[in-house]
Amino acid sequence: MFEPEVFRGTVQKVARVLRGLRIRFHITGGFATQAYMEPRFTQDVDFVVDPLALERELERFLTAASGEGLELSAAAVRAALERRGLFQVLDVENLLKADIYARELVPGELSRSLEIELFAGLKMPIVSRADAALSKLIWISKGSHKSRRDLRLLWRSATSADRAEVELYAAAHGLVELLHTVLSEREELLE
Repeated sequence: MFEPEVFRGTVQKVARVLRGLRIRFHITGGFATQAYMEPRFTQDVDFVVDPLALERELERFLTAASGEGLELSAAAVRAALERRGLFQVLDVENLLKADIYARELVPGELSRSLEIELFAGLKMPIVSRADAALSKLIWISKGSHKSRRDLRLLWRSATSADRAEVELYAAAHGLVELLHTVLSEREELLE
């Protein structure tokens, strides 16, 4: 596990490639969570990218990523695009990993990204607070226990509009009971 600042160079490299090809993206996962809450250690940085734009620019993306010192498997990227899943990129210089999701877990999330100062002097698009909470809820429904605490912390700092959006999505996807269960859980003493 690493402190978030360690990932600055890796984030810049991936962002340079994506911005250079005009592929919409934002940062999600632990980095987004820590932007809304307390800083925490993480083992990688997560990106969500527009899969259609990535498909259109695939060959240029592979070349540009290599030029930035990012190692990846072309076959893994193609497979991720086909199944709208995840592929990984290794920053060879820093030996750090980026997970890139070639899909929006929450429909329309890329259009609701917020630009924030993720590192001193470096602004990046991140997932909105409501979409971060929704993503956590979806991951919890798939068995992730790590996301439970994050969802509770995001909820505590959410605006009433964010909460309403999460409740609406949860209702539309049969996740209201799970949402209320997670929100009513007590924090463990040693987390």
